[in-house]
Amino acid sequence: MREIHTDRIADTVARLCIDACYNLGDDIKMLLEDAVEKEVSPHARKILEQLLDNITIASTFGLPLCQDTGMAVVFLEIGQDVHITGGDIYQAVNKGVQRGYREGYMRKSVLTPLERINAGDNTPAVIHTEIIPGDRIKITAAPKGFGSENMSRLKMLKPAEGLEGVKDFILETVIKAGGNPCPPVIVGVGIGGTMEKAAYISKKALLRRAGTHNPDPSIAELEQEMLESINKTGIGPMGLGGRTTALAVHIDTYPTHIAGLPVAVNIQCHAARHKEAWL
Repeated sequence: MREIHTDRIADTVARLCIDACYNLGDDIKMLLEDAVEKEVSPHARKILEQLLDNITIASTFGLPLCQDTGMAVVFLEIGQDVHITGGDIYQAVNKGVQRGYREGYMRKSVLTPLERINAGDNTPAVIHTEIIPGDRIKITAAPKGFGSENMSRLKMLKPAEGLEGVKDFILETVIKAGGNPCPPVIVGVGIGGTMEKAAYISKKALLRRAGTHNPDPSIAELEQEMLESINKTGIGPMGLGGRTTALAVHIDTYPTHIAGLPVAVNIQCHAARHKEAWL
């Protein structure tokens, strides 16, 4: 049984929150650079170049990529042979979020839903926990801005609507979102399970290296088909026209009930912020 102290967890979460908000992954940069080469609209190409400049400036000068530094979403994959010492792991995660957002000088955006009273420290985080084999802990910090989160949707389709119904719902969601989620976007899709499972896997799909495909060839084909359909809408970068509306579509599935076909679409702006670490 391997022991991991909660202080290490808090320190790691703080570091990951700052890193995620300041430094966008190379996967996104590569997709944006590729989009610049393929984009036919001069105006859209200029916007994509400005997004790349923003990524460089944020990383070089230690600044957030966007003024909306999001709500902290933290994924914990905890080895079944780990013994956590020093206190409550969830308190440690929230302590790390508090420190990361304070030390990173990032906007305080978390408040009570109805009274709208700001917590002042960006907690509580949204924490997802899975138990995995082994004696290590994987922590992924994924700050989620609400320009894109607000455009996300879930629908309980009838089984008879089938694959075409799924395709229609994904495309309809992106079209309704328009320029609101600051495209080009990454589209996370969860199909199956129950209502909450579909939503969860749609968000977790966004953690995949951008542009990589589902290992199931039929799902990978669907990802490519939906990416092409979305980019034919003409919404374009920042909703101002062009062929680069989405950089990637990531679809994950889970078995579901004979009477259901849940589908969740979680839209992520081009600032697909997530960093991970193993303890």
